Parts: sequence; structure tokens; C-alpha cells
Amino acid sequence: MDQDTSSYNKIKRVTNEELAEMWQRYFDNHDNKEYRDALILQYIYLTKYVVGRVKVSLPPTFSFEDISSYGVEGLIDAVEKFSPKMGARFETYALVRIRGNIIDKIRSQDFLPRSVRRKIKDVKEAQEELKAKFGRNATNSEIANYLGIEKEKVEQLLSDDTTVTSIYEKKGSSDGDIEIIDTIQDSRALNPHEKLEEKDVKKELEDALKRLPERERTIMVLYYHENMTLKEIGEAINVSESRISQLHAQAIMKLKNLLSENRSERLKRSII
Repeated sequence: MDQDTSSYNKIKRVTNEELAEMWQRYFDNHDNKEYRDALILQYIYLTKYVVGRVKVSLPPTFSFEDISSYGVEGLIDAVEKFSPKMGARFETYALVRIRGNIIDKIRSQDFLPRSVRRKIKDVKEAQEELKAKFGRNATNSEIANYLGIEKEKVEQLLSDDTTVTSIYEKKGSSDGDIEIIDTIQDSRALNPHEKLEEKDVKKELEDALKRLPERERTIMVLYYHENMTLKEIGEAINVSESRISQLHAQAIMKLKNLLSENRSERLKRSII
């Protein structure tokens, strides 16, 4: 599979019906690389989106080409492992796999010399020791005094630290250790009744989304789940921003009608 992502906009997008047929052919013959590659080309725009978002937060030592290749690897993995039985849309599943592979690849590389990495470790250890001593985070000046180096050197070392940490990384090495995301307190946590109510609302919304046309459903996922702008979505799927706005408005109206229907049916059942 060619990993050159420079010609995204030249790829001919197929209809929803044709895409469904492509998936079915691939599910029927999973060893056929041509079927797999055809699907990858249809979803390559997802890689473009993730790469654009990730590259912004990385230092210039990581090239666009390298990150793009990591993203394509994640997309290939997503296509090969996806199954409708997962209960998730492919776009949502693929975005997670693409981003995950990029993060894993970046974390596995270290472009800093060992001597610099060792000094960064000294700074971090000093941060922890001074925090325990003061009961608060130490300033860069305090760390510099503690290590006997210039404040500017401390700042430079901290800026050189390009280690990428995932919130899904485990704290510890045993199987029972929790992930970092599980240690983040949610100040907006709902009570049991609110959680049950929110679950019902989410279920209704998911059911309504499944009844939307494929393109409108994709726009809703990218806009609300992936926080893409209408312009970004248009560029990703080769549709004008005005047309994306129109489809988005149509999808909103259809969702409102579908959700209203659900509430009416639920009210009828409760009366009966």
C-alpha cells in the first residue's frame, strides 16, 4: 500500500451503496489485499485529519511525512481488524486506531542524546524532591539553585523534553495498574439518577443517528465527536463548506424529528 498522502483530494469517493458493497466483498474475502487497499483509499481523509491535529502539538523534529506514514499504518490496522459486531461506526473506530498508532510510534522514538535525556531526568527528580520539601511545585529558579545550574538551562531542558504521554498509559507495570485517565477527577460527575437519564438520552441519540443517511451521519460524527470545523470536514470529504453547512442543518432537523417521534412513542406506551 502506497503511503503517499499528498493526493487525498484526487481520490474518487464512491457512493454509500458502493462503499457498503466494498466492505461486504472484503468481509467475504479478508485475504484480498486489493479489496483492503480500496477501502483504505476511501477512508484516507481520516488520516489527513488526525495528522493535521497531532502535528500542531509536536516539535519540528517530527516530519509530516513520518507522522502521515504512522497514521496510514493505523488506518490499515483499523480496516483489517474492523467488524460490524463491534457495535461502533468504522470512522469512530479508525480515528482511535490512527491516533493511537501515531502516539505509540512517537513515544517509541527519542531524538535527544542520552546526556540531555539524563539531565532532563535530573530536573524532573529535583522537581519531585522540592515539591515534597515545599509542599508545592518548585519554580525554575529554585530547581536551578538546587542543581547548581542556570535558570535558563532548566527552562531549555524542560522545553527539550518531547516525551509524549498518553492519558491511556498505565501507571505502573503490572496488569492490575490503572490508566492515567482513571486518576483524573471529574468535578462534573453525575449522580446515579442523572447517569441513568443521560444513558437513555444517549441511546435515543445513537438510534436516531443510525437512521440518518451515511454522509450526514459522518458529518455529525466529525463535527461533534472529533471537533472538526465545517470547513475541515468539507476539505476532508471534498465537499464545499456551504454544502457541508446545508447537510449539517438537514441532519439537525432530521434528528429533532426522530427524537420527537421517540418521545411520542414512549409517552403513548406510558399512557397505555
